[in-house]
Amino acid sequence: MAVSTTQSIWRSGGGDQTRTAYCGTGLMVAQFYIADAGPASTANVKVSNATNAPDLILPAGAVVTGITIHTAATASGTFDLGWVTQDGSPSDTNGLLSGASAATGNFVFGTATTGDDFGLVMDSDELVTITVTDGTSGAGALTGFITYYVTDPLVGQQSA
Repeated sequence: MAVSTTQSIWRSGGGDQTRTAYCGTGLMVAQFYIADAGPASTANVKVSNATNAPDLILPAGAVVTGITIHTAATASGTFDLGWVTQDGSPSDTNGLLSGASAATGNFVFGTATTGDDFGLVMDSDELVTITVTDGTSGAGALTGFITYYVTDPLVGQQSA
C-alpha cells in the first residue's frame, strides 16, 4: 500500500461544484505508546514502543477530539496527558487528560477527566509534543490513539 504525506490541512466540500457547501475538516488519528504512565517527572509520549521511537508531535492548530487507551492487564493508577510547544512555552501537563484512569479505554469531550485544552487548539503557531505525567503511580505501559484535526484558517470557505 502506498503511503502519502502532505503539509496541507485536509478539507472537503463533498463534491459540491457550486462551491457553496461548507468544507469540513478531516479527522486524523495518531497512535502512541507510553512506556510508563507513572513517570517521576513529565516525559514525552512516543509513537511506538520501538527503540529510539520519535516523540508524538502534532501540527500547529491541532485540536484533540478523542483519546483511546489500550491498557495492559496490569494497568492501574492515574496519569495526566498534556503537551508542550517546540520552544517549551507554553505548555500544559494536564491539558488533555487530568487524573485519567489507566484502566479506562476511551476519553471524549466532556469526560470527567478531560483537561481544559481537550477540544481546543493547543497552540496555533507551533508544533506540540504530547507529554505524560504521573497522576498517582504504577500506571504502567499504555498504547492507544489520539483523534484530532487541524483547524481550518478559512473557516470552511472555498479557496480560489
